[in-house]
Amino acid sequence: MHADLALKMMSDLFWTGLLICVPLLGLTMLVGVLISVVQVVTQVQEMSLTFVPKLFTAAAVMIVAGPWMLRKLTQFTVQLWSGIPALF
Repeated sequence: MHADLALKMMSDLFWTGLLICVPLLGLTMLVGVLISVVQVVTQVQEMSLTFVPKLFTAAAVMIVAGPWMLRKLTQFTVQLWSGIPALF
């Protein structure tokens, strides 16, 4: 395996991982910031108030974007496995 091929494979791996994580992490972070702003305005400091909405948001994102995430992972895996014969 050549170094440029290894770098390309690692680049594809990190890019795919980033694309898969962005919807989940982005929306849960946005909900966390919004809940924190509401807590600051209302001066209600309850720990479960931040945890439960983020949990529901993460579940909703996984339900909505889960098939897309799985499709992306499947495409990456098929591309990786189909490229094995070209390495030899």
